[in-house]
Amino acid sequence: MAMAVFRREGRRLLPSIAARPIAATPSPLSSDPLDLFLLPSYPRIIYWKMRLNLDLICREEGPLGVRSISTQVVRNRMKSVKNIQKITKAMKMVAASKLRAVQGRAENSRGLWQPFTALLGDNPSIDVKKSVVVTLSSDKGLCGGINSTVVKVSRALYKLNAGPEKDVKFVIVGEKAKAIMFRDSKNDISLTVTELNKNPLNYAQVSVLADDILKNVEFDALRIVYNKFHSVVAFLPTVATVLSPEIIEKESEVGGKLGELDSYEIEGGETKGEILQNLAEFQFSCVMFNAVLENACSEMGARMSAMDSSSRNAGEMLDRLTLTYNRTRQASITTELIEIISGASALEAAK
Repeated sequence: MAMAVFRREGRRLLPSIAARPIAATPSPLSSDPLDLFLLPSYPRIIYWKMRLNLDLICREEGPLGVRSISTQVVRNRMKSVKNIQKITKAMKMVAASKLRAVQGRAENSRGLWQPFTALLGDNPSIDVKKSVVVTLSSDKGLCGGINSTVVKVSRALYKLNAGPEKDVKFVIVGEKAKAIMFRDSKNDISLTVTELNKNPLNYAQVSVLADDILKNVEFDALRIVYNKFHSVVAFLPTVATVLSPEIIEKESEVGGKLGELDSYEIEGGETKGEILQNLAEFQFSCVMFNAVLENACSEMGARMSAMDSSSRNAGEMLDRLTLTYNRTRQASITTELIEIISGASALEAAK
């Protein structure tokens, strides 16, 4: 009965008393409000047990970092971790579903640009005066380091092709690369495109994007930087080069791979320059279509891996919190039993 009254009165006083660590040897003659409440009513030995119990209540219901952690705080933390784990598992399943839908289209699109590589070649080291670096990234995060990787490659290409008589510009596709590149290369960005993956990708949509890029930038070489998809856990930063019709014609006159263009017969009334113009535009749209799909596959694969790792980490954290909760709960039960036994013994001794 005395313990019940003590608990009720103690909890009533708790809101007006700041939680604090337990003193090693509290003085009965202190001016603490708890002492003023307990001393006049109970024998000295019962006072110490009640004071210890009330301090434990203060510690459990006090703020974090005071002395120990309460079971309620651990339960709230476990609930938060469980909710996060549910979200990461759901995001992994969504990414897996989207990856299956895009992977087949990406593999089929490789047949579009491969004939151009066989005909015109791919010369990323060609030295030109006007270069445009097209950086493909994602609009959303939580997909590992694919966005930072393409940004690093783009900056490396900028340094390699920049010079006193050379002009290098950026075309950014994707919100993440835009946010990174705007910090230090804002003046070198000619065009930005975001929310490309908002709708299902198709060739007509990408060809419109390619046409906008060709209309808004002047270039001798377009260098497309993207992540080529190999597997769910492997993707390779890749650079594809598309030359302007003037550079193609100049290189064909010099010889080499492009020198074989003169061996083809031209049918119809179009000139060689017109054919090269149409060929370069079609090549750029096909390469862009494949690059966008490959980058989308890499994004989904990286997001699957990241969410899988997050789910495993959440499970490990949940195990640790469960162990902490059980220990805290067991310690609380043990403390209550000790208090009951001690209180009963003290009452027996006082009679």
